[in-house]
Amino acid sequence: MHSIPRSTERRPFSLVIRGRVRSRPVYVDLLDISEGGCKIRGGLGFASIGDRVVMKVGGINAPLGVVAWVEGKEAGVAFEGEMHSAVLDYLVQSHGVSA
Repeated sequence: MHSIPRSTERRPFSLVIRGRVRSRPVYVDLLDISEGGCKIRGGLGFASIGDRVVMKVGGINAPLGVVAWVEGKEAGVAFEGEMHSAVLDYLVQSHGVSA
């Protein structure tokens, strides 16, 4: 498994979202999210390290992201900016997974 240090807590999430990877539309499962990034799952080969990612989560634009790691069908996205904690709280309350 990857060992990228986390600066913020990732929160469990379960939502199919539409995004863009390498400027092409993709549908992915959003597995977790934090102020600084998220984990997504798509088809094999849907993303490569360094790809730019644009996505909308629950109707809200997430910050522009870059794929930091890929393992099989899962990828970690590092946001270039931060998602505000109040927006994240709202999204998790609306669409998140209960712990």
